[in-house]
Amino acid sequence: MRAMLLVNPTATTTHQRTMDVLIRALGAALDLSVEETAYRGHAALLAGTAHAKGYDVVAVLGGDGTVNEAVNGLLTAEEHGGEGALDGGAAERPALMVIPGGSANVFARALGLPNDPVEATGAILEALCDGRRRTVGLGRATWDGEHRYFTFCSGLGYDAEVIRAVEGLRSAGFTARHTLYMGTAIRHYLMTDRRHAAISVEGPGIPGVPDIFMAIVSNTSPWTYVGQQPVTPTPWAGFDTGLDLLGLRRLGLSTILGLVGQILGERDTLPKGRNLVQLHDEGEFTLTAARPTAFQLDGDYLGEVERVTFRSIPNALQVLV
Repeated sequence: MRAMLLVNPTATTTHQRTMDVLIRALGAALDLSVEETAYRGHAALLAGTAHAKGYDVVAVLGGDGTVNEAVNGLLTAEEHGGEGALDGGAAERPALMVIPGGSANVFARALGLPNDPVEATGAILEALCDGRRRTVGLGRATWDGEHRYFTFCSGLGYDAEVIRAVEGLRSAGFTARHTLYMGTAIRHYLMTDRRHAAISVEGPGIPGVPDIFMAIVSNTSPWTYVGQQPVTPTPWAGFDTGLDLLGLRRLGLSTILGLVGQILGERDTLPKGRNLVQLHDEGEFTLTAARPTAFQLDGDYLGEVERVTFRSIPNALQVLV
């Protein structure tokens, strides 16, 4: 079986010794070609050539951002037949193998893989030996003539503003740890506009809801992790269903604290509150902002937008788990 391994050498928890061990282990089981990513978007370009070059598997050693790029490379390479050709087309493109190398590794952990890259590689090699694969759905965001797929989450508003601030700190040399996100979230909360909401949601069969400060769009659960603790604002979201949404219509301290207490840890019940907007298992909906609003996708800040349409893409990708 031919496999292309994409390695992000600058990922948060990726070290040379670990990379060497994993490459030897994978190379013993696969006909392996190793490619190191050199810039943002490089993983998408490399993954996009995998099918044409006859690879059966694209493996990724890196964080959620690198995984997202690889997924987009795999799917956009198959769009020549039109958007509808993606539905149910997972078997037609290389399978994905994810080895966690970032700070949160949400997608890998949502698939049930260990957060340690060596342990995860062992689990994946067992899956390879046993022929275990899983087909998962993805989300797709379309805005300003662009589109991009996401594996676990997207969002507009406050959470995207925090990610934007963290990316600025990372470019200044700070390490992306959960403490950096938490500290930035608290500082940014004190500075953000908590009086004038800009976001509204609408969609087929969905009554329009205005005055939303923050909208979390989920393709699976959890949304993220704080250390080992999962954060589950949309506990019913899953790879086998449509998209879920949680919107906040107030950013008051009592609303935030009440929500945090309900979403930390493993949960199977929806958070409750009169200032919450919730959708479950939706095929499509649109978020519109009255002013340019921060936008993130799989933890990557993508700029400010005024309108984004989200669509569920079922059976989009095969993964080895």
